[in-house]
Amino acid sequence: MREFVPAQDAPAVRLLREAGAVILGKANMHELALGVTSNNQAFSPVRNPHDLSRFAGGSSGGVAALVAAGVVRAGLGTDTGGSVRVPAAVTGTCGFRPTLGRYPGEGVTPLSSTRDTIGPMARRVADLVLLDEVLSGDDTPVAARPPGSIRLGVPTGHLTGRLEDEVAVRWEAALRDLARAGVSLVPVDVGSFTEGEFETGMAIVLYETRVELSVYLSKYRPETDLTALTALIAGSDVRGVFENCVVDGAPALVSEDVYRECLDRWRRLRTAYADTFAVHGLDGLVLPTTPATALDLATCDQGMVLCGEPVDTFATFIRNTGPASVIGAPGLSIPMGVATNGLPTGLEIDARVGADRELLALGLTLEEICG
Repeated sequence: MREFVPAQDAPAVRLLREAGAVILGKANMHELALGVTSNNQAFSPVRNPHDLSRFAGGSSGGVAALVAAGVVRAGLGTDTGGSVRVPAAVTGTCGFRPTLGRYPGEGVTPLSSTRDTIGPMARRVADLVLLDEVLSGDDTPVAARPPGSIRLGVPTGHLTGRLEDEVAVRWEAALRDLARAGVSLVPVDVGSFTEGEFETGMAIVLYETRVELSVYLSKYRPETDLTALTALIAGSDVRGVFENCVVDGAPALVSEDVYRECLDRWRRLRTAYADTFAVHGLDGLVLPTTPATALDLATCDQGMVLCGEPVDTFATFIRNTGPASVIGAPGLSIPMGVATNGLPTGLEIDARVGADRELLALGLTLEEICG
């Protein structure tokens, strides 16, 4: 897609221009938005401004790096499984995934209509509030809430228990700071909407990518079909996904029957998520955005070690951002402080479907407590 120059602005870009924003251009990213490292083989990797040997997260790593380096005040990424919040966490910036469908998505190269959304990124939550108003048309006033009025669920189990040592230290400090400020913290079992979430969400993405990217190509690049596109993919990781799961004859194609089953599970996950908030009277869920800090670019695509065990980089870095993504709920990552290894960490806050402005209000408060 490197030669593709759109004939007109996407609606989201048009809204920003009309509001007075200056659009500089497109940033580097993980190829076709299918990854968390932004170790782009076509244009070279995105580097983390805090340590140029480390990745900037993905898939929207380039925007996060530009914001973190002070080149721009804000930018747009896209978030299917964590692609705005992961890079925000590892670069010490703020990233917001809105409720599914809140922003116009026309013109965005698609992966999954069930999961894709544009998401703004900035250095401060106040700028996200402004961008959300422009992109959504929702001008509901947003102000920081008194800490004593906030009730947050803290997931129990592996989401908060299996963390890199440096992240664990910052996480425990954040919990202490929140409690000291007067925020009510409630342990919550989130198994009802996290068990099987990764497998369900990935099957939905792989099926919808095949269908929706084909439609996109036929509209905007009719000379390029999925097979031709796959041959042009520079990164072996992304090309492997297409060859194994997307193109005609791929050995791991997701069937329509499996896709329909996954949509049924998706609806049950959404119900369980809403029930969890209602039963515990929660304003939000809070957890570390990523279980680890930014990895070395030289080895990040070979996997990683977490708590002494080898694990997959992609699955690990979207582990905590995935549930809200699959459910279509809003999620916000704000800085959680710098770890002992000198790298940023992120604090994820998730809210009820549709509670976007309420979530941003929580972010204004927690930013001052934990940043």
